[in-house]
Amino acid sequence: MNEGIRYLDITEVEQLSELSEVMVRVNRCAVVVKGGRRFSFAALTVSGDRRGVVGIGYGKGRQVPGAIEKAGRDARKHLMRVPVTQTGTIPHEVEATFGASRVRLVPAAPGTGIIAGASVRAVCEMAGVKNILTKSYGSTNPVNLVKAALYALAQLRTEEEIRALRGVELTTA
Repeated sequence: MNEGIRYLDITEVEQLSELSEVMVRVNRCAVVVKGGRRFSFAALTVSGDRRGVVGIGYGKGRQVPGAIEKAGRDARKHLMRVPVTQTGTIPHEVEATFGASRVRLVPAAPGTGIIAGASVRAVCEMAGVKNILTKSYGSTNPVNLVKAALYALAQLRTEEEIRALRGVELTTA
């Protein structure tokens, strides 16, 4: 499913100076046992340097702090680079799905801001995107929305990358 994502090497991750982290969601799960209910927690976090590097993490634990710590560690393991233009938007329109969630990301003019729901907003903010229009379709499950947004960002290509792939000179109108 994630064949298009190229994660950063450990050496690249160590060179990153400031990684910040945003908590997207904490889910509580209960199992009924002989003595009552036993709770466990699952945390979803997004890490990034707000300059083109972003990753998501999912961690589970018996207490909330343990789940959050695991999710943060997982997010730092799954960092990837995102091309962001000089105006703080994405190079082109892109759409991706994960499960029953579908996310569409559209470049926006400077001053627009991040027009997105909470889950997709967290991914865009951590990636360093400042101007973007988004729309989500289908399921609103935060885990699926965050993964769909990450897959959409992984599909982005810069003009230079497209030139190199096609082996031709592109002209802009």
